[in-house]
Amino acid sequence: MIALLMFAAAAPDIAAARSSLVGRWQGKLEYRDYQADKWFGLPVKVEVRDGGDSVTLIRTADYDDGPKTGNVRITTVSMLAADGTHESSATFRKAKTVEVETSALKLTAAKDATHWTLVETVTATDDNRPATIRLTTTRDGDLLVTLKEVDFTDDAKNEWLARNRTTLTAVR
Repeated sequence: MIALLMFAAAAPDIAAARSSLVGRWQGKLEYRDYQADKWFGLPVKVEVRDGGDSVTLIRTADYDDGPKTGNVRITTVSMLAADGTHESSATFRKAKTVEVETSALKLTAAKDATHWTLVETVTATDDNRPATIRLTTTRDGDLLVTLKEVDFTDDAKNEWLARNRTTLTAVR
């Protein structure tokens, strides 16, 4: 019985869940067309690297945005705060203003290092409007899905609108 307990996989904390993202991923980045009520996707490749200090991650995402724009690279450097429940990040994209934000993190489900759900919430802007943004990332083994939802704060509505999602598979 004691031996079984020693080898039981411990549920990860936020830091361990974040660390499990290190590696290469590929899949699709999808946007919701509200007029057609359909999702449209673009192939995407993502690489997450360890920043070398156990709290910093460097994420690059590449996708082809068509003949007019071409390849788009988004680079995000994020650092887990000392409290373990907040993350500060800076996101870089050619011809765009650098985005700097601090989000609150909450692990809402956790079985082991490759089976968990992490919810990230931040006050920011979306579509040039003030908003609360929620990213829900679910890892199920080699499958990683992140759903971005927005609740605009400049109206009286209290509703979350799905804006985009990425569905990725680990590259071995």
